Amino acid sequence: MKGYIHSTDSFGTVDGPGVRFVIFFQGCPMRCLYCHNPDTWEVNAGTLMTADELIQCYEHNREFYRNGGITATGGEPMLQLEFLTELFTLAKQKKIHTCLDTSGICFNPVCPEKYDQLLSVTDLVMLDIKHIDDEKHKELTGHSNQNILAFAEYLSKKNIPVWIRHVIVPDWTDDQEEQLRLGYFIGNLKTLKALDVLPYHDMGKTKYHELGIPYPLEDVKPVEKETAVQAREQIIKGIKKRLRENMKGQKHD
Repeated sequence: MKGYIHSTDSFGTVDGPGVRFVIFFQGCPMRCLYCHNPDTWEVNAGTLMTADELIQCYEHNREFYRNGGITATGGEPMLQLEFLTELFTLAKQKKIHTCLDTSGICFNPVCPEKYDQLLSVTDLVMLDIKHIDDEKHKELTGHSNQNILAFAEYLSKKNIPVWIRHVIVPDWTDDQEEQLRLGYFIGNLKTLKALDVLPYHDMGKTKYHELGIPYPLEDVKPVEKETAVQAREQIIKGIKKRLRENMKGQKHD
């Protein structure tokens, strides 16, 4: 089996724990307004590679990945579910830590068992939640967030460690009440291991211009790091609120 690969990064340091071999899968159904990899959108494009070839790339620098592993990102890796599963299965046979960086958009809650084989060989999921409000999520990405939130809950049910990522975009995800709502949802995920709240940047703007694609947020200025820190604190308030309510419910039971 071969998968469509956009590119790889031999020394990723922000794509999971440790230094990692990062594989950018080609193809994505989402059209996030702030996406900085529009060159990964097209499906059935990129370079065809086998799982063995990708593992060999990892093995070439294995000594540098002692505390890291492999991260599948994109694009959207779950768009190529069978190939992704084969890759992670081979990685686990080689005792390599596996991390899936995903939007969760491809998850189908009607048949969740379809993803069990993948999850059985996945050590960590880094899940992007773009917006907690469904209508605003549709405006921001072109898709509902229902499958994404269902995927988060399924990961919790299956005891898969989860890191949540959320980007603060001016006029889109900077509302404090919505940040509390996001935290309240996240607070019910029993396998939550980390929360990354990232400031919006416009470093992908150049790619859009090179590809001849209008950049949707052309006049939106990058967000200061301090703004993202404050948003994270607000989200954590929502998490704590949910945890307190859960604890009260357990006492009553």
